[in-house]
Amino acid sequence: MVLLRRPLSDITRELVAVATGRAFADKVIRGGKVVNVFTGEILLWDIAIKGERIATVGDVEHTLGPHTEVINAAGCYLCPGFLDGHVHVESSMVTVTQFARAVLPGGTTAVFMDPHEIANVLGMRGVKMMVDEGLNLPLKVFTTMPSCVPAAPGFEDAGAQFGPEDIAEAMQWPGICGLGEMMNFPGVLSGDDLVHGELKATMEAGKIVTGHYSMPGDFKGLAAYAAAGIVSCHESVLAGDALNRMRLGMYAKMREGSAWHDVKETVKSLTETGVQNRRAILVSDDCHPDTLLTAGHLNHVVRRAVSEGLDPIRAIQAVTVNTAECFGLGQDLGAIAPGRFADIIFLTDLAGVEIDRVMVDGQIVAASGEMLVELPGFSYPENALNSVHLKEKLKPENFRIPVQTASEKVNVRIIEIIEASVITKHLTADITVTGGELQATVAGDLAKAAVIERHGGNGSMGLGLVKGFGFKEGAVASTVAHDSHNLLIVGMNDADMALAGNTLAECGGGMAVVRDGRVLALLPLSIAGLMSNKPVEEVAAQVHAVEKAWVELGCRLVAPFMTMSLLSLPVLPELRLTNRGLVDTLEFKLVELMA
Repeated sequence: MVLLRRPLSDITRELVAVATGRAFADKVIRGGKVVNVFTGEILLWDIAIKGERIATVGDVEHTLGPHTEVINAAGCYLCPGFLDGHVHVESSMVTVTQFARAVLPGGTTAVFMDPHEIANVLGMRGVKMMVDEGLNLPLKVFTTMPSCVPAAPGFEDAGAQFGPEDIAEAMQWPGICGLGEMMNFPGVLSGDDLVHGELKATMEAGKIVTGHYSMPGDFKGLAAYAAAGIVSCHESVLAGDALNRMRLGMYAKMREGSAWHDVKETVKSLTETGVQNRRAILVSDDCHPDTLLTAGHLNHVVRRAVSEGLDPIRAIQAVTVNTAECFGLGQDLGAIAPGRFADIIFLTDLAGVEIDRVMVDGQIVAASGEMLVELPGFSYPENALNSVHLKEKLKPENFRIPVQTASEKVNVRIIEIIEASVITKHLTADITVTGGELQATVAGDLAKAAVIERHGGNGSMGLGLVKGFGFKEGAVASTVAHDSHNLLIVGMNDADMALAGNTLAECGGGMAVVRDGRVLALLPLSIAGLMSNKPVEEVAAQVHAVEKAWVELGCRLVAPFMTMSLLSLPVLPELRLTNRGLVDTLEFKLVELMA
């Protein structure tokens, strides 16, 4: 489909001519019940459309001409297209095009993506590839420029490094709408020159700064963070934290993705207080392909919020008008009103978010869960592929954890994962020394973990222990390891860990499951070791095979790969592992494995 998308300033005369009856509408939607997100009402309005935009609403008989197409919406609620205010498309493991094909039938008509995954692997050129891919899709793709590349300088090694000059340059690109989540909140609070240089470059370009403040209960720090001009944050896991963000004038982005099920708690900031919801936004953050195909995208998030007691209209406001206003795009998106893009969802069930048809730019693009239009192709260049550059082939001895002590036990630090949560616990425990080294143990639910630099740099490796996966044998490896996306391996024996890592190095990245020297499942992700160019259904099937293989190793977690992928993210509480070693993320310092 050919996309015009002229700015409102170019077509004001055309829209006014239709609205006043001096010209005819291209399309009129009749007989529907319009969800007015400004007032919270449901109105018996008809809608007149000229080109890609809405000319007028209400009684639109005067806009009907001999060639006006009339669309019957009887029995349907009409609401604005859903807007995802914070999403990492790379987490879907497919390209922007395939992501669009998966989410448009579910009512998502625009996304504000933060491609900091590919940024940490391929740098500016990687971001530009995804931005360019998104410019000619029916899904409106806005991009926040990644702010933290790497996420925690000094604690990890990524494939690129961004500074204020890079941010200033990117702010001039088409499609860039602001600065991506500022994860380096310690840098914000301490007055770091580079961090505040990025904030300045963004604000001077007239664009917004989005946030990531992951310290639960810290009102004082959050207020200081907001004082830096950061307008939103998606890291609330408690109702009180979401409420504090709204009280401080920030947008509280309440997250429900494949692994992070935060809406149950965070939506209480609305349902149990009665406060205004104009600063509340529902987002997905990270969704795997199987989640998109089975549960859905924002349609699923809205259903979750409604199931927790949020009024359906308030839930719809949190994925439409609130999101648009957060990004300063309220004149174009987020409402069924004159001048806005004709991005409209036809719902047969408001509370159940049952979608009949999806209109984008005045054209029906999906119906009954299926796309009706072909999406343009996009090819990633060769230099975006084969991005796993290990210094040398991995050997079992690389994963040994020797102990220089005559004691039978040593006190060590352990990362304990929490199912369906971004948070880990920093444990210490006495572990038995076997043969002069530490071993993974089934009885203690302890696995070894390794993070290996894979961007062609120093090849450094961090080793640690992780509790909670439930593995009985084998090993798993992934190049999806937030945010630097080094090679992450978790396993119960050294030989399988080496094989899993080498398998991914050979295929250009992805996910692998190994047991007893045999690869049980492999998901190749050739684009930056993060995404596949295959259809979303094919990738979902490969993900399912990997998931099944995890179960064979003993893991019973929900979305375990997502939980694993955050083991290496040193901006989340409490203990993480990077290629430089263990990071205490409460004290923000590298610590030894031996406590």
